[in-house]
Formats: sequence, structure tokens, C-alpha cells
Amino acid sequence: MMALILYGDRHWESPYVFSCFVALLEKQIPFEVKEIGLDRGEHREPGYAKKTTLARVPAVEHEGYTLAESQAILEYLEEAFPEAPRLLPDDIRERARARMVLGWLRSDLLALRQERSTTTMFFAEHRTNRPLSRDARAAADRLLTIADRLIPEGCTQLFATWSIADADLAFMLHRLIVNGDHVPSRIRTYAQANWGRSSVQSYVQHPRPAYAPH
Repeated sequence: MMALILYGDRHWESPYVFSCFVALLEKQIPFEVKEIGLDRGEHREPGYAKKTTLARVPAVEHEGYTLAESQAILEYLEEAFPEAPRLLPDDIRERARARMVLGWLRSDLLALRQERSTTTMFFAEHRTNRPLSRDARAAADRLLTIADRLIPEGCTQLFATWSIADADLAFMLHRLIVNGDHVPSRIRTYAQANWGRSSVQSYVQHPRPAYAPH
């Protein structure tokens, strides 16, 4: 059987590629990664753009079918490989809340994402102790407040079983952690427990070329 292909950024810093990469490892689906140089404009090349429709990463190719957008990819993997370990909870209400978390993390906190970019997470020379702007501070406070509501007391996962929402929330929290911003101990414990997961560390520790802006 042909391995599924995950198209990702060559600098290995996209939170959305991260989510799909971790999902594939967790579901134990054989796959290969093809790196796309966003800094070189490779995502805009006609062949890739036509194949992926949106000319973005991540995208997956599976048996001649290609799909972009990370949340759509997660849903596809869950439905196309139902026999594999689940990415979302079994319980219908927990599953809906996991989707809520995934959607929120992709649509909110823009100022924080800009000022604590993934470049600062994966390229030490770009880390910063610059104080957050008012908007980014408000976003960070919102992140921590909502994380506090979401994470059950004494737990390192949001639901009865681990889900991909745990990986994505831990990723967002690490924007603060790696740059030395304050994160309350209970939330930090949750984030670090998920950051240490084998599938997550496979992405975090992956070799990266010297950074080139894009």
C-alpha cells in the first residue's frame, strides 16, 4: 500500500503541520513527509497549487486524493482510518468540545501568535524577552484563562483520553513557555506533559535548516 504523503514546511515550524504530523504518528498511519519551501515560494508553483487547491501547507495525499487545511485533514484521518487509535474522544459531547478547542486555537489569539511566533519556539536565536504589547498580553491572558477552565484539576489531558486537542493546546501554551513568559504552574504542568509525548517530540526534535524569512 502506498504511504500517505504529508506536505509540510521545510522549516518545521507550522502549528498546523505539527497537528497533522502528530495525528499521523498517534494513529500509526504509515506516511512520508515532503518538505515545501514557503520561503522559496514552492507552495505557489503550479503543480503544487493545482494538486492542493489552496496552495498551502499542510496538505495530505492519500490514494490519489489530496486535501489541505489542518482541521479538515484531522477529520479525514479520523474517518478514513477508523480502526486506528482515535484523535478525538469517543463521547459525543467530549468530541464536540475537542473540536471547539481546535477551532478556537485556529481562529483566535492573533496578536499572541504574531509576537510569540513559532520561529521563536524552534530557532533559539529568535527567542525574545520583549514585553508583550497590550493586545498580545490580552490574548495571552485569554489563553491562560480559557486553559484554566478547560484543564481538569490534577489532569494532564482535557478529556477521559488524550486527544489531538491536547497537543494543539500545549503547542499554543509553549509560545509563552519557551520565551519565558509567566504560565501558572498547573497549566505549565499540563503543557509540559503533552510536550513530552513521543509523537510531539518527534516533531519538536526534527532537524531544521537555518531559518529563512518567508
